[in-house]
Amino acid sequence: MPEFATYLSKEQEDELRGIAQAIVAPGKGILAADESVGSMGKRLQGIGVENTEENRRLYREVLFTSDKSVGQYISGVILFHETLYQKDSNGKPFVDILKEKGIIPGIKVDKGVVPLAGSFNECTTQGLDGLSERCAEYKKQGAQFAKWRCVLKITKNTPSLQAMIENANVLARYASICQQNGLVPIVEPEVLPDGEHTLEEAQKVTEQVLAFQYKALADHHIFLEGTLLKPNMVTSGQSCKTKYTHEQIAIATVTALSRSVPPAVPGITFLSGGQSEEDATVNLDAINKYKGKNPWAVTFSYGRALQASVLAAWKGKKENVPAAQAELMKRAKANSEASVGKYAGGVQGAAGGQSLFVAGHAY
Repeated sequence: MPEFATYLSKEQEDELRGIAQAIVAPGKGILAADESVGSMGKRLQGIGVENTEENRRLYREVLFTSDKSVGQYISGVILFHETLYQKDSNGKPFVDILKEKGIIPGIKVDKGVVPLAGSFNECTTQGLDGLSERCAEYKKQGAQFAKWRCVLKITKNTPSLQAMIENANVLARYASICQQNGLVPIVEPEVLPDGEHTLEEAQKVTEQVLAFQYKALADHHIFLEGTLLKPNMVTSGQSCKTKYTHEQIAIATVTALSRSVPPAVPGITFLSGGQSEEDATVNLDAINKYKGKNPWAVTFSYGRALQASVLAAWKGKKENVPAAQAELMKRAKANSEASVGKYAGGVQGAAGGQSLFVAGHAY
């Protein structure tokens, strides 16, 4: 008889499975509020607000103290390290505020992308050192899931075999460490939308990247029922001259996923990838309307596509908080509807439908 190393107990598996399923419950998705200090500074700069810890705290307070009904649409919030320990203006921890709304706190645990030596401007993600200890601490602080982002690029020479193997293994090691500490790992191998590539080329690369990813997860004995995938939607490059319909994007995306992602995975939580707020919602809706092989819950894990209108309405002013929170509710509800294929369209926010693309986007 073959022998296998003990990985997780039945109790650990049950806990992870329960958390993952709760995050992708019907009509619910994730608010990604895990921008680093630098990334949050760029967001605040755009509305003329200084990047200080207090202003970052005030902005997150706007998000987290929205009406309790936001919990009907948002199941989880990904926090940045700083934010996990912050409190509202009355001294109440953000983690407790989220829990009272029925929202599960999560945490970004990677430490950013770094160059991958010997490659054509490719990268990997750092942060494995000390990760187990950090995960144990985050679990005590109330986090129930985690996120780690890797980045791959489509060019003539990339993504290379080296980059696909490296990033898949880094994500698998992260996932293993998270599960051992009771955190559901969100696996995020993002294929960037930068470039001139067609929809067909994007589909092929996404399939390749995901194939390497799930091979690595299998090699590391990851309990798939206690994970979530945060992939890019399959879209053409930002500089591609051909424009594709929402239906074409949906078909390409579902086809790539169905060829690569095991049905044991509870849910797909898409990143918005620089799409406008409305495009991210309409594409999610089209994916859920498409009658292809779709054994997982398919929902959202949006940052910019949930926050652009919130920031535009807030502008750092206390008197604008109700309007900003109304924008969050509006977009959260729209994406909730899209996650079950029932979005009617036409919900525009204060951001005005602008593209949220940032070249070489980093958190």
